[in-house]
Amino acid sequence: MTGTVYKSTGSWYTVKSENGDFVECRMKGKFRIKGIKSTNPIAVGDIVDYELEETSDAVTGMIHTIHERKNYIVRKSVNLSKQIHIIASNIDQVFLLVTIDNPPTTTSFIDRFLVTAEAYGIEAILIFNKIDTLNDQTLDDQLYLQHIYSEIGYKCLRISSTENKGVDKLKEMMIGKVSMFSGHSGVGKSTLVNAMEPSLHLKTSVISEQSKQGQHTTTFAEMYDLSFDARIIDTPGIKGFGIVDMEPSEISGYFPEFFRLKDQCKFNNCLHKEEPHCAIKAALEKDEIAWSRYNSYLKILEGDEEHYRTDTYGEDRAASDETRK
Repeated sequence: MTGTVYKSTGSWYTVKSENGDFVECRMKGKFRIKGIKSTNPIAVGDIVDYELEETSDAVTGMIHTIHERKNYIVRKSVNLSKQIHIIASNIDQVFLLVTIDNPPTTTSFIDRFLVTAEAYGIEAILIFNKIDTLNDQTLDDQLYLQHIYSEIGYKCLRISSTENKGVDKLKEMMIGKVSMFSGHSGVGKSTLVNAMEPSLHLKTSVISEQSKQGQHTTTFAEMYDLSFDARIIDTPGIKGFGIVDMEPSEISGYFPEFFRLKDQCKFNNCLHKEEPHCAIKAALEKDEIAWSRYNSYLKILEGDEEHYRTDTYGEDRAASDETRK
């Protein structure tokens, strides 16, 4: 029998069969997927083959084959830094929820996420959430960020789940697709999904004023069928997003605005740092590339895992303003 993994809790997997039944399955023995050092061999979104096993208590399944993945998205495992954790697979699009200060989402975090999505071939769309809570300053920041990413070519949506602004447009984009929602804890993922599909009753969290960080409410990734012919994968709030297995020379290729200029650099192995006649540095000086994007690029290039959560775009705007003088 063949089905799709809708939920994983570590040792048990909830699989939806092709005829719509849900079966609790285990994994047969130890799986090693070719070329992937992963802490979780089976991920939500995987298509699997399984056999039914009847015991006196219930009908369960034993998974024996995982079909080849169209794509997958990862983060580094929290404890085993050399290993990766596959968050979900076979995704059509990923929505990254961004909030300006409640909690703050940094440009470094956004850019790491976008780079990873580019690397794994998944379309990424930015959702600026909680627009009803913005004041003059934070609205200015939000529109500035939207301008940066729209210019690069990323789709951006402005949404208020509580006032139902932008929700219908989002639903249209999701019809017939498997979508993933991601972002820091507390950016309003569960509230947004509940606004689209109130019957789901996903747990929502309250922002802790003390730290401006959300409380985790989702512990395992899980897929849900929605009433308007869409499926979503709800993911645990991600604090850190590791860039996995990229060569330094590859990284700029995952910044679309860098990629468009790369062939104009004098040296074809240019890393866009100290090299002379670099088209990306020239575009940066002309303010055709955002300083925040270039800073993110350097941090990823240098493997700076420590500081990217604390950066905010205020400093980047100041740097950009300096070049305009």
